Amino acid sequence: MIIEGIATEDKNLLIDEIMNQYGQEILQLAYSYVNNKAIAEDLTQDIFVKCYNALHTYSGKSKLRTWLWRIAINHCKDFLRSWYNRNVVVTGDDLTANGTKKELVEQAVIQKEEGDQLISEIMKLPIKYREVIYLFYYQELTIIEIAELTDTGANTVKTRLRRAKELLKERLEE
Repeated sequence: MIIEGIATEDKNLLIDEIMNQYGQEILQLAYSYVNNKAIAEDLTQDIFVKCYNALHTYSGKSKLRTWLWRIAINHCKDFLRSWYNRNVVVTGDDLTANGTKKELVEQAVIQKEEGDQLISEIMKLPIKYREVIYLFYYQELTIIEIAELTDTGANTVKTRLRRAKELLKERLEE
């Protein structure tokens, strides 16, 4: 599927379809990198803008989903290396739209559940371990697909996955 020379109207319809189909996945992926809902939402918007601008470069050599995820992963990693991320402190991620105390208390109770503890520990892992855990267990990608997305070898992915599980086990047993 080559998209070069596609009309703007068709391009808009295609990007709408891509956003509807993969929007939630990309948002979750971005969140797995930044651990902040507001920033993840901003990154997701940026990712789809990049996708729209780069549609002409998609040649069909890989699945559209793989191409989109590659853009998303690179964008998230670029953000993590950015001056903004290193120097600006973002607060208020735990606040809800109206920021009521009741909602914060409910959120605190929910976070104490066992599943949330696991997610919390996953989010504390270094990014190289966090991304393989997320892609393997939450997105159910194969080792080969993860290797392709992260520009690493399959053995590296296996090692990172094993090490991430070891780290999680150690932390959860404490």
